[in-house]
Amino acid sequence: MPPFMEPFRIKSVEPIPFPTVGQRKAALDAAGYNLFRIPARAITIDLLTDSGTSAMSAAQWSAMLSGDESYAGARSFERFETVVRDLMGYREVIPVHQGRAAERIVLHELLGPGDISVSNTHFDSTRASVEAAGAQAVDLPIAAAAATPMPFGGDIDLDALVALLGGESGDRVRCVVLTITNNANGGQPVSVGNVSVVRRLCDQHGVPLFLDAARFAENAYLVITRSAGLSDTTPKEIARAIFDLADGCWASLKKDGIANIGGLIALRDEELAARCRGRLIETEGYPTYGGLAGRDLEALAQGLLEVTEPEYLRYRAESAQWFADLLERAGLPVLRPAGCHAVYVDAGQLLDHIPAAELPATALANELYLAGAVRVTELGTLVFGRPDPAGGADIPAPRELVRFALPRRVYTANHLQYVAEVAELVAAKAADIRGYRIVEQSGAMRQFTARLAPLAARANR
Repeated sequence: MPPFMEPFRIKSVEPIPFPTVGQRKAALDAAGYNLFRIPARAITIDLLTDSGTSAMSAAQWSAMLSGDESYAGARSFERFETVVRDLMGYREVIPVHQGRAAERIVLHELLGPGDISVSNTHFDSTRASVEAAGAQAVDLPIAAAAATPMPFGGDIDLDALVALLGGESGDRVRCVVLTITNNANGGQPVSVGNVSVVRRLCDQHGVPLFLDAARFAENAYLVITRSAGLSDTTPKEIARAIFDLADGCWASLKKDGIANIGGLIALRDEELAARCRGRLIETEGYPTYGGLAGRDLEALAQGLLEVTEPEYLRYRAESAQWFADLLERAGLPVLRPAGCHAVYVDAGQLLDHIPAAELPATALANELYLAGAVRVTELGTLVFGRPDPAGGADIPAPRELVRFALPRRVYTANHLQYVAEVAELVAAKAADIRGYRIVEQSGAMRQFTARLAPLAARANR
C-alpha cells in the first residue's frame, strides 16, 4: 500500500478507454509514431503532461458560476488580482490565456537580436520565444545533477553564471530566468539560497531576474522538505520569499493554478507592465481578461488558494516518490530524488543500444503506449536536440529523458500501479526496442507535429 492517501473525495468520474493491441498499433501508425498526434479516445492512462489536465475542486466549479463576463474591469479580474498580489507581492498583474503567451510577451519586450537570456534551463516554449525575438537562450544547469542525486538539482550553476555575466558576452545578457521547478532537468527544485545569490549577481550587473513560476508551490514544498530548519514554515511563506527576490514572473496556471486554462504576468516595473499590456492587446484581448473568460479567472483565483495547502502538496510529493519506487522496481532507471509533478526516466541508460540520433526517448515512450495505451512525454533529442549549423545530424539533447507527468487530482494509486505493470513489460524487452527516424518536421517545436518512422532492428541493417 502507498504511504499516502489522496486528500480529496471523488465527486465526478469519466470513463477510461481500453483500446486493443490492434487499435493501439493502428493509432500509433496513423499518428506518425508521435504520441502528441494520438487522439485521447485511444489513451488509457494519459501522463503526457500536468498542464491543463487537473481535476478542479468543488469550490472551483462553484466559483465559476459567479464569473463576471464583462469585457473590461470585471469583478472576476479584481478577485484574481487580489489573490495574486497577496500570494506573490507584485502590484502589476496581467492575465493571459496560458504560459507561453506570457513568456512571449515579456521576452519580446526584454530581448532583441543578439541579446542573451540565461536560465537554469529554458523549457521548449521559453527557448522558442527567446529565439523568435532573435536572441540566444543560454542554459546553465548544474552539470553534476545529471549524474548525482542532489536535493536542489534545479539550481542554476552559479560559477557559470558569474563567468558569463563577467565575461565578454556579459553586456549582452538582458535577463536571468529561473524555472521553478526545473521541468527540463528532472523536475528538481530551486533553493532559496540559489535564488538569493542570483539576485545579488543580477544587481551587480544591472540585469533583471524573472521566475518561470508554473510550479511555484511544488517548488516551495520541496524546499521545505529538503532544507534543515524549515519544518514550521508554510509553502506559501517559502513561495513568497522566492517571489520577493525576483523582479517579476510569468506562469502557466494550468499547472499550480490547478485549472484547465490560464496564465499570468506579474511584475514590479510599471513601465515594463505598460509595454506588456500594449503587446497583450494585440493578441490576447483587453488587459483585465487576457484571453480568458471571467469564469476562468474565478477558477484560477480559487486554485491559487488551494495549491499552497500543505496536505495537498504532501500528497503530491509522496505520491510521486511512491510512483518512482514502483517504476524503479519495474526495471526503469528513475531520476532521483523524485519531484512533485512528474517522474523522469533515463531512456538513454535503459536503451543504451540506441544512439541519440535514433531517438531512444521516443522509442521508450512509444513502447509504453503499445504495451498498455499509456501516454508519456519524450524529453530527449526530439524536443531538445539542436540542428547542426554545418548541416549534419542534430546535436543531441543533454539527456534522453522520458517524463511521466502526474495530472493533479486525476489518477489514483491503482492507476499508477497499472502504469508500473506496463513499464515492467517494456523494461523486460528493452534490448529488442528499436529507434526512430524523423520523416517530417517543421517549426521550432517540432515534437508537436513531427512524423516519425521506426527503424529496422539493428541486427538486420
